[in-house]
Amino acid sequence: MFQRLRIIAILLWPLTCLVAQDIDSVPSPQKRNLASIADEITDSAERSAFLQLFKPASPGEMRTRAEAFLARFPQSGFLAQAYEVAARGCFDLGEYEQGLGHAQQSLTLLPENPLLLVPVADVEARQNLSSAAIGHADEALGGLDRFARAASVREEDWPNVKQRLKSTANFAKGRALLQEALAQPAGEGRKQLLKKSEAALLDAQHFSHQDLEIAYVLGLAQFSSGRTLEASSNFAASYRGGGELAPKALESLQAIYRLLYPKPTVSFETFAQQAGDRWAAALQNSNKATEKQVPARPAAVSYFGSDSCRACHAAIYQHWSESGMSKMFRPYASQNIIGDFKNKEFYLGDEPEYRGGKLELKRGPDRHLFARMAVRENRHYFDILQSDGKWHSYPVDYTIGSKFEQAYATKLPNGEIHVFPMQYNFLHKQWVNFWKVIDGPGSERADPRTWERLDASTSYQAICAVCHTSQLRNTKRGGFDVNNVEFKEPGIDCEMCHGPSGGHVLEMSEHEYHPKEPLDPPVNFHKIDSRKFVAICAQCHMQSAIRNPGPDGELNYISSGEFFGDRLRQPFGEFSRKGFYKDGRFRQTTFIVEALERSRCFKKAEVSCGSCHDPHSDDSASNPTSLRFRDQPDLMCTGCHNQFRDPVAITQHSHHPAESEASRCISCHMPRIMDALLFRARYHQIDDIPNAEMTKRFGKEESPNACLLCHAEKSAEWAGQQLSAWKPPARERH
Repeated sequence: MFQRLRIIAILLWPLTCLVAQDIDSVPSPQKRNLASIADEITDSAERSAFLQLFKPASPGEMRTRAEAFLARFPQSGFLAQAYEVAARGCFDLGEYEQGLGHAQQSLTLLPENPLLLVPVADVEARQNLSSAAIGHADEALGGLDRFARAASVREEDWPNVKQRLKSTANFAKGRALLQEALAQPAGEGRKQLLKKSEAALLDAQHFSHQDLEIAYVLGLAQFSSGRTLEASSNFAASYRGGGELAPKALESLQAIYRLLYPKPTVSFETFAQQAGDRWAAALQNSNKATEKQVPARPAAVSYFGSDSCRACHAAIYQHWSESGMSKMFRPYASQNIIGDFKNKEFYLGDEPEYRGGKLELKRGPDRHLFARMAVRENRHYFDILQSDGKWHSYPVDYTIGSKFEQAYATKLPNGEIHVFPMQYNFLHKQWVNFWKVIDGPGSERADPRTWERLDASTSYQAICAVCHTSQLRNTKRGGFDVNNVEFKEPGIDCEMCHGPSGGHVLEMSEHEYHPKEPLDPPVNFHKIDSRKFVAICAQCHMQSAIRNPGPDGELNYISSGEFFGDRLRQPFGEFSRKGFYKDGRFRQTTFIVEALERSRCFKKAEVSCGSCHDPHSDDSASNPTSLRFRDQPDLMCTGCHNQFRDPVAITQHSHHPAESEASRCISCHMPRIMDALLFRARYHQIDDIPNAEMTKRFGKEESPNACLLCHAEKSAEWAGQQLSAWKPPARERH
């Protein structure tokens, strides 16, 4: 019965999750193996035990190693992987209850793991945990569509592995839905569940035509729906194939035969043969239909630039031009410089340390001068002492950013643009090596001495331009490169969000307006659904999106179809652990979309970025975070949760006075725990709830707790007692 699960386990046992992509750089097919996450484990004993988890061994040995790791290193940042190995070992040993327990622990820390969600759903369906199986199967199927292959699965194996995973997830879902249907009395509810069950099982069969267990269960669903002819075909296939289900399939086939032929005008052997032939013919037709599916490429579209919007949308254009979007990347102008260039110096050997929202610059014992920032004749320069022992002077030709931190770039005679390794943090009034703060070990760009190579590690075009400039493309139709990469407009222009305006501009200039769909450019954000809204913002605000060049070399847009694309994501386990807290939450704002997508407000409702932010509000110049309700933040939540507009209700809910900061929705459910540009931003998993148990396990630094952000003198134990006391009795919660 568990053959499918065993096959998938064999395919996925080599999973090692050992590669790590730097955060805040561009995930692309060319950048999959930058470093090992094992290198981020500073404790040699922990590193050794972690690597042991992935050496080939029997399921029992794998489970034993994983459980030993969990017991020995309960505060490790790699518990999700260890729990996953333990779960897989238990599943292979038939210890399903224990395996599900380990799997739940892993998914608590890393929910977006379709490679684990699939076997979990399969086990749950077989253990009659129907509701859980359906939910986990849906999450797995969504993840398989959103995420690229794990780096530890060979590229040539991935199509087959993915098909098997999708088949198993759909099978688990269909089986669980059938169980729920058969537990219902006859009626519309049962009918709808059977319909959904059959649809899921047909999808499973589509991905795994020869799986006779799918055929048998599909036959059960069809027979329960009264579709006896279709059911007989699947039972016949299962019977013909032999195996442990063949006797049951034969019984079901005989029952249908007696039902259809109360008088045996046709022999059972003939009936069974005809049913099997129908199954084979349907399978052949399905294969042919799949082979013929070739998606058509939509017509190309034209980008006219932001200036084409100004004439008709003057006020919005003005507000946008004052926003951080337009100032993401600008040609040099002295009035745009926010950094302190007056007699400032930068030393190698000084170590920036950013912890708990505070920046500390520790002077190294062997520090030596590396760069001077200077202003000469009203022009800003970086003077850098290079390995030849000479000072080299570079002019600032571009500014990057305008609000919290600013980076600077210079343009070489060959057209390449390179970003200086020093950035100026406006909030701390300090020059910093920002990459040293956020990158994992082995990062090239974190070492300022790589500057003089002027290669891809410092290239604006290769690293930064994808989210700081508009309509970026490789003129040679390649990927991110130091050369051959150009952009249409600096900063984030109107068309990056609203789409290519060419058709609209021409239509308006000819005074011929034709009705259009909300998603057709220019996009009407007031009328599109939340997922499309967020997908447009995710072009820049999703760290994990993998950038594949388009047919014409497009790198941050698509010239045909939906301009914002639907990019696959790099699995979260393959990023530097600096992007995550040990409790599984995202630490860096580069993962802000990924955090939002974990929210029930996003999954179950219509929350989007636009629910709280307006990128071209009338106060763009003075509203750096583009908040809609910056003076009344509760309105971001009470628009839907209107029961908390009442002061009495909010006091009862928050256990703090209604007018206090602690009663603001965002204080508890969006605490300031995400690292941005050396300041703390709000966590965007909107329904985040303070979890004292996680804080007890990992500590305040690796599992910050909203309660303890205000009550800093208190302990996690105190927070746990308070939260437990606030919970209503179980009978009141149901």
